[in-house]
Amino acid sequence: MRVLVIGGGQNSEHDVSLASAAAVAEALGVGGYEVSTVTISRAGIWEVAGVSEGATAAESLALAMTMITRADVVFPAVHGALGEDGVLAALCALAGVRVVGSGPRAGAIGMDKWMTKLVAEAAGLRTARGRLIGAADCGDAEFDGAVVVKPVSAGSSYGVSLVREEADLAAALREAARFDRRILVEEVVHGREIDLAVIREAGGVRWAAPPLEIHAAGLFDTAMKYDGSARFTVPAQLSIAESGSLTRAALALFDALGCGGVARMDFFLTDEGPVLNEVNTMPGLTAASQVPRMFAAADVSYVDLVDRLVRAAEVPER
Repeated sequence: MRVLVIGGGQNSEHDVSLASAAAVAEALGVGGYEVSTVTISRAGIWEVAGVSEGATAAESLALAMTMITRADVVFPAVHGALGEDGVLAALCALAGVRVVGSGPRAGAIGMDKWMTKLVAEAAGLRTARGRLIGAADCGDAEFDGAVVVKPVSAGSSYGVSLVREEADLAAALREAARFDRRILVEEVVHGREIDLAVIREAGGVRWAAPPLEIHAAGLFDTAMKYDGSARFTVPAQLSIAESGSLTRAALALFDALGCGGVARMDFFLTDEGPVLNEVNTMPGLTAASQVPRMFAAADVSYVDLVDRLVRAAEVPER
């Protein structure tokens, strides 16, 4: 089977995506697939070796379409905007090519933290109280206690700030506005940080891997995610009731969003039960990333995980 792995992207998660794409391509090669790769530059150029030099973004995409149409499956390991948000899945849908992961609708909603909150609440899940602010209205924002400020559509915690003092709110809003014109301001939730990974296998069966707990002093920010200082426990030490409530919440949200492939659901486990933080429909996929760690705890190796994702790939819903 011929698999095209796409990495890079035009957002702050470019380098993270390159690492995921390289790991996925290597694992697919080990699994016996015929692998080709293409990188989307920060400027939007589809870098097709020996072909796309000097091309515009549109011209390079036209060149890359040949690779997409020759592939049996496309594996879009692009995190963040213009990738994880359903754009690449939509491109594959138009081309009639099978793609790993969620379709355009689930990707778009899952990338939008505000829309995800609305879907989660409609599905009966608790979320942090929050409000939506436009970048142009940052100067009118009011402070009513400690809050977390984050871009509505960005990943890897870029632009996210924990604000405890009113004097720091304006700077946090400006930082978030660097990544999105829409900003989410949420109350601080006190609880254990628990992640779950849900996969939909070929045939439609979906299940959750053992939960992972993040041990972080303060905000689990971008630096901590990638400097090696974060500590994880897999599986998380949970009671049967706690594990059950988290798993039910993760599966309910996976279904409500209409996710495919694998998605990571991030929760706070409070005394009153799970509170959703956010969803990643194309989470980090290096062997050391959280999702592969969770599946390893279920005796699913990294090579096996990637293979399962490819075998479950479908032409996205139009």
